[in-house]
Amino acid sequence: MRKIALFAVLTLLVTPAAPARAADPLEDTVATALRAKLTLESDREIRVSVLRGTAATGALGSAVLPGGTGYPEGWLFLLRDGRTVFEGDPGFADLAQGMTILSAVERRVFGQARPTPTGAAPPARFPAKSGSDYRTALRLPYAVGQSWSYTGGPHPMSGSARSSIDLAGGDGRVLAAGGGLAYRMCDSQRGWLRVVHDRGLATDYYHLAGDLPANGAQLAEGDYVGDIGMDVSCGGSSSGAHVHFSLRRDGAYTPIDHYVFGKWVIRAQGSDYDGYAMHGSTRANVGNRLNNYGALALNQGLVDTDGGTALNRRAGPGTTQPVVGTVADGETVTIACSATGTEHAGRGGYRSTLWDKLTDGTWVSDVYVWTGTGEPVAGTC
Repeated sequence: MRKIALFAVLTLLVTPAAPARAADPLEDTVATALRAKLTLESDREIRVSVLRGTAATGALGSAVLPGGTGYPEGWLFLLRDGRTVFEGDPGFADLAQGMTILSAVERRVFGQARPTPTGAAPPARFPAKSGSDYRTALRLPYAVGQSWSYTGGPHPMSGSARSSIDLAGGDGRVLAAGGGLAYRMCDSQRGWLRVVHDRGLATDYYHLAGDLPANGAQLAEGDYVGDIGMDVSCGGSSSGAHVHFSLRRDGAYTPIDHYVFGKWVIRAQGSDYDGYAMHGSTRANVGNRLNNYGALALNQGLVDTDGGTALNRRAGPGTTQPVVGTVADGETVTIACSATGTEHAGRGGYRSTLWDKLTDGTWVSDVYVWTGTGEPVAGTC
């Protein structure tokens, strides 16, 4: 028996180790390009996954900076004719247009993701409620009618932008917040999904359990993308099953503050993970539950009277016009067009002369209708 054991030991000693995985020139090219883009050290780990194509045909893939104990950051990339571009780069949309490995839908959607313009914005006809357009036409990432726990207020996915919230509970099934194209970001092909929507928006879903949709799959709003989980394949940490839900705009994480999901306006407060959400005048703090009311369409508004009283509907754009009805705080209204009327002041001291004509022909002051922008959302009357 001792001879057999000795032979086994010698066999293990002389058996050559399995060869290391050969470096992939395409992956090395992408990693080098990302290090140059971010001014990183030459040995900084970057995980590249080629999702489709080759160096000869052109390629689509993901490049991720693993997070260790912190959250990762990742980009979709396109490579063609020796040129590598990432989401948010000036050439990303243009390069996508000529790539035959992409579907027609991918070329259209990627073509909308333009870099954020520099320089001053043109003056608005109506004073904006905020400095941006916070409309999303997205729901919360679970079934409409379910209420999930709002376990973490705005905090980063990576970097300093408080782009993300944490949600848990319900039936545990995470659903696409809106229609779009799905891409697995981690090289493990687990845990982290990105859905690229229209209008330059994308949503990330991290910590997912279960099988993720296929790369490039065309999802509809409400399609299943995974279960809440604790996966940290690309970095980060998780103390319990949940989904880390993030917003990206024009190829970069953007502060989620003021954006609307499931007819809740997300608000940041204090430090990371602090915050609340507003549905009309109803406030839900971290630790409360958020009922998913569904997506607020781009031509809709959410009545917010800054106190919960009913909003008067009038026969024309101004308080001199007769009252013809009311609409409750928190209700959704659909806007046909907008015009100038009497000035009013609403939440946070916001003032405007903009009035909205609803599809039933009545008028309400835009000050008391949260649309995500201070501009007309359906044109002028």
